[in-house]
Amino acid sequence: MKKYKWIIIFVNLIVLLGMFNKSILKKETLLLEGKLILLELVPVDPRSLMQGDYMRLRYAISENIKDDSISKRGFCVVKLDKNGVAKKVRIQDNKNPINESEYLIEYTSKEWRGINIGAESFFFQEGDAKKFENAKYGAVKVDHDGNSLLIGLYDKKLKKIE
Repeated sequence: MKKYKWIIIFVNLIVLLGMFNKSILKKETLLLEGKLILLELVPVDPRSLMQGDYMRLRYAISENIKDDSISKRGFCVVKLDKNGVAKKVRIQDNKNPINESEYLIEYTSKEWRGINIGAESFFFQEGDAKKFENAKYGAVKVDHDGNSLLIGLYDKKLKKIE
């Protein structure tokens, strides 16, 4: 029995490492191949005493959506203007139908918080709060399946804040 115990532990470790690496590969692929979309931010308090400096993010496209009229999971369909800023077109349950020049962003719905369309906070180095106060857009990379990954914050001149 002891012989099998170590084999089972080893197999479980290999499976766990495989799943972890697959997740990393998926995010790296999204960073390289995803479409850059700028989401307009709604102002929220940018500091936390327990966690250090960070900005809580709320996106303008997730505003004015009645939680009781949508499903718990679905897609926010957006179109981009000439600057790459997303404008909400509609909310739908499935990936289809989608028109040319429209993009999907997957969302989850929370009863008391509205919809969550991605990263809800952006952490930055302590002491850099002043720099990020001028953030106007959250930049996300989005793939064709609606998966999104926050890559940074942009100012009103559409320049990345670094």
